Amino acid sequence: MKRIVVLLSGRGSNMLAIAEALRRERWPASIVGVIGDRPGAAGLQRAGELGLPAALVDFRGFARREDFERALAEAIDAHEPDVVVLAGFMRVLGAPFVEHYRGRLLNIHPSLLPAFPGLATHRRALQAGVAVHGATVHFVGTEVDAGPIVAQAAVPVLADDDEAALAARVLELEHRLYPMALHWFVEDRLRLEGGRVRLLDPRPGETRLLWHEAR
Repeated sequence: MKRIVVLLSGRGSNMLAIAEALRRERWPASIVGVIGDRPGAAGLQRAGELGLPAALVDFRGFARREDFERALAEAIDAHEPDVVVLAGFMRVLGAPFVEHYRGRLLNIHPSLLPAFPGLATHRRALQAGVAVHGATVHFVGTEVDAGPIVAQAAVPVLADDDEAALAARVLELEHRLYPMALHWFVEDRLRLEGGRVRLLDPRPGETRLLWHEAR
């Protein structure tokens, strides 16, 4: 059984999508801890409602990032995780923290990386006039929003899109993309090869790119 720890800062919608997929598809895994960095994060309350162990490591209680990350790592490691999942965790993590979890630290970012790292991705995509936008699941590297790409989801950018409409379409696919990619990790089907990710034993219809399905 793979042990999953989820880190979040906000509402926890991706955490909920992962928990539901894990239950529905009967993964050989369990979420052994959900850790938030902000008091009042709705995701922590939702985790508690699901019966998942939830804890707060409040970043405001630390003068230095290094001290916060040390406390965060202690909270994570107490659960002895096989994988740490960043699910809307809004903190830039330092190189020592990333190296400590190298190869078992996953993130989802709301753009088609390497395009639009950082914040305000939907606004920047609209300003750039791109035809497609999306989300990326990747192993975390020492550069911000960088690291080997596991899977991506793409949506068309429509002529009448605003930030909210585009964000909603991307989020809908995030809730499919992240569980899919994490399930592959749980099944030991992801292999890092020279900075790239290979999916082992792909099954019929399985793809590392999801596309928005028009309704």
